[in-house]
Amino acid sequence: QVQLVESGGGLAQPGGSLILSCAASGNTTINGMGWYRQAPGKQRREIVARITKDVRAYYADFVEGRFIISRDNPKDLMFLQIKSLKPEETADYCCGVEYVDRDKGPTVFWGQGTTVTVSS
Repeated sequence: QVQLVESGGGLAQPGGSLILSCAASGNTTINGMGWYRQAPGKQRREIVARITKDVRAYYADFVEGRFIISRDNPKDLMFLQIKSLKPEETADYCCGVEYVDRDKGPTVFWGQGTTVTVSS
């Protein structure tokens, strides 16, 4: 079983920056990790960035070089440095981790999320 705790959300001004953190725990080997977001009123959650266990990073097109995803493998931590925030990026940001469940096989587990509000 995996537990996830996200932190770092809050209120930021347009053009501002935040650093989001995700801490994973549990007796499970974490493979890929990623940040996702769901805007208010939207039903779909979209991927923001993903990082593999060997630290290869992938970003959604809308990131445009403004975000940096990183991870600390020994501590099962993941971070997202966000810069140049836009009001339309107000959303719940959650982390998702990939692991192999002994019974279910490849599994993605989601955290509860941390809210980012971009407003002046």
